[in-house]
Amino acid sequence: MKTLNDFNFKDKKALIRVDFNVPLNENFQVTDATRILSAKPTIIKVLEDGGSCILMSHLGRPKGVQDEFSLRHIANKIEEIIGVETKFASDCVGSEAEDLAKNLKPGEILLLENLRFHEEETAGDKDFAEKLSRLGDIYVNDAFGTAHRAHASTTVIAQFFPGRKCFGFLLAKEIESIKKVMETGEKPVLAILGGAKVSSKITIIENILDKVDHLIIGGGMSFTFVKAQGGQVGDSICEDDKMPLALEILKLAKEKGVQIHIPVDVVAANAFSNDADTQVCDINKIPDGWQGLDCGPKSKEIFNDVVLQCKTILWNGPLGVFEMENFASGTIALGNSIAEATKNGAFSLVGGGDSVAAVKQFGFEKKVSYVSTGGGAMLESLEGKTLPGIAAILE
Repeated sequence: MKTLNDFNFKDKKALIRVDFNVPLNENFQVTDATRILSAKPTIIKVLEDGGSCILMSHLGRPKGVQDEFSLRHIANKIEEIIGVETKFASDCVGSEAEDLAKNLKPGEILLLENLRFHEEETAGDKDFAEKLSRLGDIYVNDAFGTAHRAHASTTVIAQFFPGRKCFGFLLAKEIESIKKVMETGEKPVLAILGGAKVSSKITIIENILDKVDHLIIGGGMSFTFVKAQGGQVGDSICEDDKMPLALEILKLAKEKGVQIHIPVDVVAANAFSNDADTQVCDINKIPDGWQGLDCGPKSKEIFNDVVLQCKTILWNGPLGVFEMENFASGTIALGNSIAEATKNGAFSLVGGGDSVAAVKQFGFEKKVSYVSTGGGAMLESLEGKTLPGIAAILE
């Protein structure tokens, strides 16, 4: 696996696929610069070697050229974070981009306009990839968030850099972290899967049962498992058509010696609202007209004990509707347990949109081993799929 450390970038132009798909406010200011900060070590390594950086990314899902999705809005934020003036090309291919790239001096940065202003990017067009490839000497993929897409800039382009392509530090760290959970992690290994639906996590569960010792199933998806075993879940979210599958998963886990932990109690509410009346009840005895919106106090204690005995931990999905203050305590308690386990030497990986949002919201970002930057890419990795963006560098 070739990374940046396998190359010296002196007098070389690094064409780097970054993921700068960052949120902007109505004044086109960056409201969360995490993705730019994550790419900083890769950019700095190239510059310190005496090379220059040509950065390419997408922003949003534009239909053709739309100014609100122009990457020029974020050029000043890149300058602020990297500490180097950032030149901007008003297109990612063509004569202007080629001239600016050709005249780029060591230590300089060039940001290309939004790749998705060209439909050839998402179509994985070979000619478009070839045009992009003219801009640099070495291709670096540091965009884990798009590694599961076979787009021109993430996958197709790699064929034009035989022996001159590598992973950036961020993408290498993502691959390493997932490998730690799925292959090389110290036992016992624990996976925590939350969120609303079993259907969105089926392939992950099937793939990780061979790799984990413990599996905590929380959030809305737990009710499908409880109801499948004859429990009363009131008005809680439940996928009735997935109940046979839930029973199949429980049976399979037993055969493989995996201990499954499902909440035993919940904080139930009489409406999906932060102001609803609440009561704590057993998860399999939720009255009609009530719905479970968070795990209860006994479940928090049980989960804490499980987390603290494990050495490798994957967290994907919250344990309740954490966006509402009154139903966030289960997710916060789990975050505290994982933080403590990490402090005691466990390796903890957090991935998937909602869990990453929870980790940021409640201040656990620095208290876990690694927070993944790629939602869909992370999920596909956990499902055991080979991501095209990764395969293209390894070829």
